[in-house]
Amino acid sequence: MNVRVEVTDFLYREARLLDDRQWHEWLECYASDCTYWMPAWTDDDELVTDPHSQVSLIYYPNRQGLEDRIYRIETERSSASTPEPRTAHLLANIEILGERGGELDLRYNWHTLSQRHKVTNQFFGTTFCTLRREGDSLTISAKKIVLKNDYINQVIDIYHV
Repeated sequence: MNVRVEVTDFLYREARLLDDRQWHEWLECYASDCTYWMPAWTDDDELVTDPHSQVSLIYYPNRQGLEDRIYRIETERSSASTPEPRTAHLLANIEILGERGGELDLRYNWHTLSQRHKVTNQFFGTTFCTLRREGDSLTISAKKIVLKNDYINQVIDIYHV
């Protein structure tokens, strides 16, 4: 299979799993040692550079953080996710930036519509992602999400991006 087609199919599947609330299948898209980071913007319109010493919108140093988040969503221990929003993820401008030793570095743009409490919100941005080949499949080993909205009137979560 063509690498570009394989990458695109993988990213579309990950987005669909979020839209369909197939949380455990979505988690399988991530390597156990993955990082998942959405840095915040500074007052100088720059992204923070260190998730350990600066404010991030979301930061999980490994898949265990994502697993905990899914547990909270599924057990209704997340008031920000009750009721769960309906989402539609749109991906565009998928680029393979580099390939090295079984890993692919990607960049793509996204737009997510989210419906909850009779209100539709829109989120958009750019994601930088590293995919790792594990056997015949791909997993995400690193994901940096750059949210480009100026104003967020609610808690942002994994299903919004």
